[in-house]
Amino acid sequence: MKKMTTALTAGVLSLAPLAAMAQDSSDPIVIPIHNWSSQIVMSNAVGQILEMNGNAVEFVTTDSQAVYESVRLGDVTLELEVWEGAFGASYRAALEKGGIVDVGDHDAVTREDWWYPMWTKDACPGLPDWEALNDCAALFTTAETGEKGRYLDGPVDWLKHGQERVAALDMDFVVVNAGSAAALWAEIGAAEADKRPIVVFNWTPNFAEAVWPGEFVEFPAWEAGCDTDPAVGPNPDALFDCGNPANGYLKKAAWEGMEEKWPSAYAVLEQVSFTNPQIAEMARLVDVDDLEPDEAAEVWLEANKDVWESWVN
Repeated sequence: MKKMTTALTAGVLSLAPLAAMAQDSSDPIVIPIHNWSSQIVMSNAVGQILEMNGNAVEFVTTDSQAVYESVRLGDVTLELEVWEGAFGASYRAALEKGGIVDVGDHDAVTREDWWYPMWTKDACPGLPDWEALNDCAALFTTAETGEKGRYLDGPVDWLKHGQERVAALDMDFVVVNAGSAAALWAEIGAAEADKRPIVVFNWTPNFAEAVWPGEFVEFPAWEAGCDTDPAVGPNPDALFDCGNPANGYLKKAAWEGMEEKWPSAYAVLEQVSFTNPQIAEMARLVDVDDLEPDEAAEVWLEANKDVWESWVN
């Protein structure tokens, strides 16, 4: 477990330390770190805010699906980015078991799905319709996929169910999993040079939407139960035969004991709320400007005092 040691020096943030409520435990608040930039920077930013609130903070690298069980059991204290499309099922399962609480939504609206840069639409003008994409599958073939198109999905642990969707909708695509978010950006950047048609997993908010204009593929609209009931969606014999929610939530969650053990910190967490542009900027500081996450958090906090100071006052 890595203890947070970033110092907010006077040259970076001149704000005096905030007074912690006496009843907050001196035990560290454990914040999980995952494998995409916005979550890492946001975690650092909120961690620094909590340190200014007088709390001790530690980070621990945690699987992005298993984290909800860790929060439920109190092994980690909170989760700052509960994406509906990616983690809704794991989050709901933890809620049903008990031990984890909903601490409210961010202002941000999320979407996660198959995505293409606009030059791909020039080659397949029927887009964004998924059936038009399937008709254009030959544009996406590679030596790795033979006669079928290649779709680059997110890392395996993100559980995006790309393969299940391809099977459910009988698509002429092979699903290949990227090793990291950085591999997805590298794929887009490499294709940009010669405007090679590609289709990859992407999400909003992140910095990519400002760098590479593009669109999400429009699959059959999400319906509750599409991931649990074969009768929901166009294929009565399969799950995951519809797209992800087009206007998904981005929630915060916490161990149910956090409010009693760290009431002041919990009150701050209740107020925390980021917008799409703010989250995209956090990711940009790492993915474009090459800052370390703790440095990116400091830069963001310095530039956005009007946003976060109200959360702690």
